[in-house]
Amino acid sequence: MITLEKALKAIEAAEKKADEFSIKITTVVVDASGVLVAAHRMDGAFVVSPDFAMAKAYTSGTLGIPTAGSAEYSTPGKPYYGVNSLAGGKFTTMAGGVPILDGKTVIGGIGVGGSYDTAQDNLCAEAGAKAA
Repeated sequence: MITLEKALKAIEAAEKKADEFSIKITTVVVDASGVLVAAHRMDGAFVVSPDFAMAKAYTSGTLGIPTAGSAEYSTPGKPYYGVNSLAGGKFTTMAGGVPILDGKTVIGGIGVGGSYDTAQDNLCAEAGAKAA
C-alpha cells in the first residue's frame, strides 16, 4: 500500500525534476486500485495537465506498467488495442506514467502531465517513483 507520506515524497521529487527542465507540471499519485492518494498542480501548469497526469497514474498503477513505450502494444492486433477507450478513457499510452513498487509489488502509480515533451514528463514520474 502506498502511504500519503510516500506519495508526497514522490510529488516533491517529480517537481524537483520539473524545475531542472523549467517546466510546470501536475503530479498525481494513485494506489494500486487507481484511487487517488495525492495530487498537486504547480502554479502555472497547463489547465489540462491534471487530466493527463491522472490518466497516466491510473494506467501505470492499475496495469503495473510504465505508459512510455506502451503505445506499441495498443495498435490493431496487439494486446492493449483500444485500451485508451476503456473505462471512460481512464487509460492512456502517453508517456509520463510509472508504477510505484515495493520490491516487486506494485503499490501505486505516478503520473505527470505538463510538458510539451512527454519524455520530460516521464523523467519527472521516474524521479517521483524512485523517491516514493
